[in-house]
Amino acid sequence: MKNKTLSDIFSYLRKYRVLIAISFLIALISVIGTLYIPVLAGEAIDCIIAPGKVDFSTISGLLMTAGILAGACALLQWLMNYINNRITYRVVRDIRNDAFRKLEILPLKFIDSHAHGDILSRIIADVDQFSDGLLLGFTQLFTGIVTILGTLFFMFRINLWITLAVVVLTPISLFVARFIATHTYEMFHLQSTTRGEQTALIEEMITNQKVVQAFSQEQKTTKQFDEINQRLQKSSLRAIFYSSITNPSTRFVNSLVYAVVALTGAFSVISGRLTVGGLSCFLNYANQYTKPFNEISGVITELQNAFACAARIFELIDEPAQAPDAADATVLTGVDGDVCMEHVYFSYTPDKKLIEDFNLSVLPGQKIAIVGPTGCGKTTLINLLMRFYDINSGKICVEQKDIQKITRKSLRQSYGMVLQETWMKPGTVRENIAIGKSDATEEEIIAAAKASHAHGFIKRLPQGYDTILTENDGMLSQGEKQLLCIARIMLCLPPMLILDEATSSIDTRTELKIQDAFSRLMQGRTSFIVAHRLSTIQDADIILVMKDGNIIEQGNHRELLLQKGFYYQLYQSQFETEQNS
Repeated sequence: MKNKTLSDIFSYLRKYRVLIAISFLIALISVIGTLYIPVLAGEAIDCIIAPGKVDFSTISGLLMTAGILAGACALLQWLMNYINNRITYRVVRDIRNDAFRKLEILPLKFIDSHAHGDILSRIIADVDQFSDGLLLGFTQLFTGIVTILGTLFFMFRINLWITLAVVVLTPISLFVARFIATHTYEMFHLQSTTRGEQTALIEEMITNQKVVQAFSQEQKTTKQFDEINQRLQKSSLRAIFYSSITNPSTRFVNSLVYAVVALTGAFSVISGRLTVGGLSCFLNYANQYTKPFNEISGVITELQNAFACAARIFELIDEPAQAPDAADATVLTGVDGDVCMEHVYFSYTPDKKLIEDFNLSVLPGQKIAIVGPTGCGKTTLINLLMRFYDINSGKICVEQKDIQKITRKSLRQSYGMVLQETWMKPGTVRENIAIGKSDATEEEIIAAAKASHAHGFIKRLPQGYDTILTENDGMLSQGEKQLLCIARIMLCLPPMLILDEATSSIDTRTELKIQDAFSRLMQGRTSFIVAHRLSTIQDADIILVMKDGNIIEQGNHRELLLQKGFYYQLYQSQFETEQNS
């Protein structure tokens, strides 16, 4: 997995290879300049021969050159950091864009089977962690590699044997760093996964806080959060503890290198093979040579965390997208509302059968009601009609065309859909009504609001149609949100309608008005109505009674009552409940 993650990271970096090359070149120049300063310092030291024998003119010239070099190197390092920041955050932008685009084309099966908070954590928190590690990697790796190579070059020039001693001891530091790094990756991956689980729980609790408080689940939820939090603490501590061993271990090896250089260098000075200035220069290089190892080892924690987070985000990006429209897919036009389902089989999971050998023929303009107990497949049938899920076998046709050979966009634009769950996008009331018809005029929007009986409460809002709404806006009741969703359909006037408990949150008086508006809207339009209140679908042309994914009864309201079957039992039990209430 780690090799796959590295390959994915490089594929994003490849786009910015010119900037990376410029950054590496700047690193090379700045490091060479930095490494030349000790040479000037060593020459200055050698100009101090004895008391009264000091070449001040040469020393001042060397110090001035060193000062100019230091200023130029600082400027170059600032420029390199600026370029590295641009590379990093452009890569992060590209990854987030790809992740969000993938989110838009992922099959609903993936969205429904994964915690939304975990997906959110991948796109936000994991990408942030990855950007921190990538930025540190750029900064440390570029300068580190060039510094190591540069110091070796300068040290070889000064003294071959001391440099060879340094090179022989170097693999010990590399071995320690690599050993710890390979053992911390899985720990950081576990940490990232647990953090996603925690985010999912927090997101769920914020969204459903009213339910939690209504059922006094605060303590149970807190215990659940504490359990996840303790697992996160445990995985984080293990990951950080093991990775933090790297820096002290490499520092010990580097101190050993410095001691070897100092000892062998001192003997070389005594024997006359090296000057005092040369030794000073060599010791400086020994520090500069070991410094990148310390820095890189100190950054290993961030790098391992970054790789673990990158693996999670790339898992999302690499998820198979929903099957694209067929190459010969046609755009659905001239829809009258002819719908046919032939021998349809579907299940969400292979081990749990749901819809089996389902057959249905709907003529244009018919009003089809779908009733049945919870879990019988009513909403699943709607998902299949809209092609939110693809059937396992069989065929669904609209206007005698297999929907598998119709573009999803044109198919879904042919339906007007009102669900029991309401959704408000961040924006004005006007924008929320016009979500399916962005070019609608003000008069059309107001007419749709009046038709859905939403105009009255909209005018009472602080800014009327210009009032800003949020996704979970507490300014509107659930019923008012549902009226806005109905207004969207009234505005679009699609050729077919799907109403899934569309008036479940509306008071009885308003519901009667909405039913009247729907009756006018459904004139000449094929309509599919999912309802639990049987009193609302008595005028349907066909009522499908579903149980365990199959149609067990079919007919109009009067015919089904005369059969005295399952529908009759449902109606009687509901009628008695309404009478008793």
